[in-house]
Amino acid sequence: MKPSKHITSRKHSPLSLRSTSAAALAILLPLAGHAASAADAPAAAPAAAAPAVEPADAQSARPHEVHINGERENEYKADRAGSAKYTEALVDTPQTIMVIKKELFQQQGATTLTEALRNTPGVGTFFLGENGSTNTGDAIYMRGFDSSGSLFVDGIRDIGSVSRDVFNIEQIDVLKGPAGTDNGRGAPTGSINLNTKQPFLKNSNGASVTAGSAHNRRGSADLNVVLDAASGTALRLNLLDQDSGNPARDVVKNKRWGIAPSLAFGLNGGTRLYIDYLHVKQDNLPDGGVPTIGLPGYTPPAATRTELATAAKVDPQNFYGSAADFDHVKADMGTVIIDHEFSPKLRLRNTSRYGKTQQFYLLSAFMGTTANIITAPSATYPAVRTADPSTWLLARTTRTNKDQRNTILANQTTLTADFDTNGLKHTLVAGLDLTDEKQNNWTNTGLGALVPANLYRPVPGIQPTALSPVRNGARTQGESVTESGYLLDTIKIGEQWLLGASVRLDHFDTTYDAVTLSTAAANPTLPVNTQIPAHFEVSDQLVSGKLSATYKPTANSSVYALWANSKQPPGSNLALSGSANSASNPIFQPQVSVTTEVGTKWDLLDKKMGVSAALYRTEVKNEVEQDPVDLRYYQTGRKRVQGVELGATGELARNWLLSAGYTWMDTKVEAGRVISASGENSLTYTPKHAFTSWTTYTLPMGVKIGGGARYNGRLLRGTDGAVGTPAYTNAYWVADAMAEYSVNRYVDLRLNVYNLFDKEYVAAINKSGYRYTPGAPRWATLTANFHF
Repeated sequence: MKPSKHITSRKHSPLSLRSTSAAALAILLPLAGHAASAADAPAAAPAAAAPAVEPADAQSARPHEVHINGERENEYKADRAGSAKYTEALVDTPQTIMVIKKELFQQQGATTLTEALRNTPGVGTFFLGENGSTNTGDAIYMRGFDSSGSLFVDGIRDIGSVSRDVFNIEQIDVLKGPAGTDNGRGAPTGSINLNTKQPFLKNSNGASVTAGSAHNRRGSADLNVVLDAASGTALRLNLLDQDSGNPARDVVKNKRWGIAPSLAFGLNGGTRLYIDYLHVKQDNLPDGGVPTIGLPGYTPPAATRTELATAAKVDPQNFYGSAADFDHVKADMGTVIIDHEFSPKLRLRNTSRYGKTQQFYLLSAFMGTTANIITAPSATYPAVRTADPSTWLLARTTRTNKDQRNTILANQTTLTADFDTNGLKHTLVAGLDLTDEKQNNWTNTGLGALVPANLYRPVPGIQPTALSPVRNGARTQGESVTESGYLLDTIKIGEQWLLGASVRLDHFDTTYDAVTLSTAAANPTLPVNTQIPAHFEVSDQLVSGKLSATYKPTANSSVYALWANSKQPPGSNLALSGSANSASNPIFQPQVSVTTEVGTKWDLLDKKMGVSAALYRTEVKNEVEQDPVDLRYYQTGRKRVQGVELGATGELARNWLLSAGYTWMDTKVEAGRVISASGENSLTYTPKHAFTSWTTYTLPMGVKIGGGARYNGRLLRGTDGAVGTPAYTNAYWVADAMAEYSVNRYVDLRLNVYNLFDKEYVAAINKSGYRYTPGAPRWATLTANFHF
């Protein structure tokens, strides 16, 4: 009989919000070929209600006048966030929201979400991973917490630890602070929503081709065709093909292609239908980082290894994996969106989606422990000489594997109504969200073995022995079914006051099944490799809310105060645990986050420049901590982050654009153990000061010049008992530059130079501090944009 364990938690009786929802529709269009390209056209604005028809006599009496009003689009400043849940303009939205438009990140040559997020301060992929494991994809930290599980595409959660390309993205909305009423469960300090490109009623075609350092090659296309103007039917097709190296690292490869067709009907009417499909395939060679030997703060992991105390840094370009490593990703997403206007004051949006992401990954990682850094000769390694660092070796025994599939089926319905009650103007948003998320993980054997690499001159071409990955029967499956209902009301009192109140109720059922294999040491009474199943489940209801008050000193400014909370239950990452010290154990309550924020926003210079300032404080409680007396675990831990955030985006003067932001973050563990390796009472992977900027100026004769600088303060790493590794990474400045020349109306050329002053810096470090990701040295790309 196979042993098993079963843990169940039923904290509340279920709330029945289930209803029949439309299945997401996937539309597959054949890829006519890998195109190069993409100059993007403006996004379609929602269609206005048809005007009332005037009587014939009134029409004949009117003078025949033609008014032509032209207004240049502001390439950097957005007026609104993409979600239907934000009904007011950004200047009147009482929370820190940074909107990054495609014109900005395309001008910078940013191709991934991680690169585009450099336009908001203090947000980045600073954490490399645990011990020998390496984070893959968009492992994003924001205001002190991991926000990788709070990524959304058109308002629907996008799960999967993959790197997201922005070739099909119109704008990125970065919401800072809890968003429980907007999105349900999520990171304590914010969320990121990617708004995809949609068809519009204008023929517009563009393409771009990029070449640059490290064999950087990329092509993309953005094609929009009006199929039938009378019925408002249009097709938009975005294409991508990339095969590039990594300017910071030898051997590392980023290869991907994608296709994203979108078909729209009724764009000039009150009912609009969008049918979208996205397919992306990646074939990358991943990067496990380089040893931290020689970095500031490094000391030998053992007192007897004095030769390591003065050891030189390794070349940041070195690659310590194997050319046989791989990262295969396949992502498919089908979406159907229906927008309907019952009247100018009553609007409905329904979004249905089915998405699936598969990742198969193998990385030859390492841990720079005393045993793994070989500096003395032995019978196995007689050529090693302690006094000759060129002979030292690094063992690569940590074979990191991920075999994962994520799927999501979701339906969202949002009803927006404008109405008056007793002289008060309301904008009410009512919604129902239904989601079913699944994650499957399989364990593989046959991952091969690698001989040690030369510490200072590794050879990536050495192949692993016995490399033949195969699933061995160990596996996990997590599933979370969630039904959510919410109400968001904005009340306008006269011309100067807005009050906001919202509430959301989430009911979720999460199950987690794990199958492990017995070992002789852990299970001496069982045959080796006996499958041992375990089952966990948790069901709960979460209530979250938001309250705000906004005062408008002028029509184009606001001063606001906000209170908001969010909750993150066990299993929010689609995994549950029976470990007593794990927050994913079903016996624990949800993590609770509360934010208070006061701020002001101003649209200046004829609304062409938006500036903002905010003071905020977020407290996170119900962290799992061990009692030092009885050694049991309780939810007594509390963390806090507070600070200031400043922003400016838009047009300073004609032809002069600016996007800039600064944040100061003060973090602290208010109750519980200190989590930093240095022993400082601050949160890890969170810069105290961060700054970002980008500006361009258009000169006569079709020349545009620009550039920017970003600063990240010192980062504290986490602790897991590692000895001798750097406890923090140093602060750094990085500057980039750009020059663009318009050859004619059909072609323009753009040169981007990155890390202009060739600054050496640590971009990310892992928890044990044995490995780090070097920042890219100076490199450049040349892009040709075509418009036709």
